[in-house]
Amino acid sequence: MKPEFRPGENIAIKVPPHEYDQTVRFYRDVLGFEVVPLPEAETADSIRFRFGDKTLWVDRVATVSQAEIWLEVVTDDVDGASEYLSEHGCARRDEIEALPEGFNAFWVASPSNIIHLVTRH
Repeated sequence: MKPEFRPGENIAIKVPPHEYDQTVRFYRDVLGFEVVPLPEAETADSIRFRFGDKTLWVDRVATVSQAEIWLEVVTDDVDGASEYLSEHGCARRDEIEALPEGFNAFWVASPSNIIHLVTRH
C-alpha cells in the first residue's frame, strides 16, 4: 500500500559560510521577511523566517560549497515510506545530517539530488 505524502512545514536553505550573512540580509532586510525567534542555543548557525504557511530556515553549513534547498515531506507511515521510496529508486541519505535520537524520520534524495526530510505528520 502506498503511504500518504504531503508537503511539510519546513524549507531549508543550506548555505556555505561565505554566503550566509548576505543570504540572511537578503531575506531579513531586502525582502523584509519576519524572523521567527529560535531558542538561544540554536541561533549561531541558523535563522528562520515566516514564509507564508511554511518556515524558511537558512543554515550555515561548512561542508557545502554552494547553496542547497532541502524540503520536508510528511507521511502517515515512515517505515512504509522508506520501503516505498526505496522500491522507486530513491536513495536514502541518512549520512547527510544527524537527526535527534528517537526522531522518527529519514533523509532521501530526489532524482535531481534535492534532499528531503521524510517524517511523520
